[in-house]
Amino acid sequence: MTGFAKHRLKTLALLGSLYISQYIPLTFIYEALPAFVRQQGMSLEAIGLLPLVALPTIFKFLWAPAIDRYGFTRWGHYRFWIISFQLLAIASAAIAADLTPDRNFPLVLAAMFALCLWCASQDIATDALAVGVLTSQERGWGNGVQLSGNYFGAAIGGGGMLILLDWWGWKPSLLIMTGLMFVALLPIFNFRERRAQKPDTSQFVLLDLVRFCRRPQIWRWLIVLVLFSTGPMIANTMFRPLLVDIGLSMTEIGLLLGAVGYAAGIVGATVAGLLVARLGRRRSLLWFCGLRVFAIAAYLLPAFGIVNLPLLYGVAIGSQLTNGMAMTALFTVMMDRSELTTPGTDFTLQTSLIYFGGIFAAPLSGVAATAWGYEGAFILAIALSLGSVASISVLVERNIASIESTLKNEA
Repeated sequence: MTGFAKHRLKTLALLGSLYISQYIPLTFIYEALPAFVRQQGMSLEAIGLLPLVALPTIFKFLWAPAIDRYGFTRWGHYRFWIISFQLLAIASAAIAADLTPDRNFPLVLAAMFALCLWCASQDIATDALAVGVLTSQERGWGNGVQLSGNYFGAAIGGGGMLILLDWWGWKPSLLIMTGLMFVALLPIFNFRERRAQKPDTSQFVLLDLVRFCRRPQIWRWLIVLVLFSTGPMIANTMFRPLLVDIGLSMTEIGLLLGAVGYAAGIVGATVAGLLVARLGRRRSLLWFCGLRVFAIAAYLLPAFGIVNLPLLYGVAIGSQLTNGMAMTALFTVMMDRSELTTPGTDFTLQTSLIYFGGIFAAPLSGVAATAWGYEGAFILAIALSLGSVASISVLVERNIASIESTLKNEA
């Protein structure tokens, strides 16, 4: 293996470790914490407050321009922010470990909010670093690594942490989580960042957001981002209660949606990372999103009463596999649309729009399932997913083609 190949491999391993480290605590908050505090006798009203701690992941685009512009560049601009935010996240998790959820729930919420804030902020810097260190031809691979890291971190923070909480309780489990976060941070200490361009710090910081939104025809791309996650969010939100109604135990659901589902997501992201460069941006995005429509359509089988365990595993695997592929292709194009002077701002604003689309779609799932049953909710998810594919084809086909032309010229 040549020195250059070793360097690129180390870079991909670095990015993978960073995405793993930030998704362990985020998925712990989303998945493991609600189940644990409910087991401890916490009221549903109190548990309903937990989503509020995730607000930084939605609004992180507001402070992304500051991370792009300012930093202690002697350490490496984004390297400084990544190390700082990760150490703050580790400290927040360690503080939470000394609290008892059933006795100090408001303080636990505050610690979890801080943990989410630092992880969301680290994500800005990590995405910006990825935009800068990956060449245009490497972005398919890089985003395959990113999504694989996300899924692997989610598997640890969700199912893995639930198992630890069940075995050893609150404090030992959170201390183990802090240890894992620190280990995942170690590769960044040996990384030397080179930043080719510096942003203009003379103008008002939020103007970077305005500049992105004023790009020619950018509204077409923003519509695509908002629609992208609506269908999958509706389908995935209703699949979990459907499994409960079918009669699966919590352990069976955890294995189905956690270990097996996330493993399928890793495979999908890895496969897509290999294919994006060969198929091209346009075809990858259209084909993978098209495959995702068929995976969502498979949810109708258990909804109509066709139920057996192998089928349910097939549905869960297909959903996460195709979603990992589609997300890898989408993130690759998002990197292409991020300027090297403001990569954190540009990429974060795009990811926030994806979250917005999912958040607005989630309440529709419950309304649709109540009015029309699970079948109606999944049909709505299929329709919105088809709309997402149509928006990609109609609104951004030429733009993606022009990006591919630019990449060929660069090569």
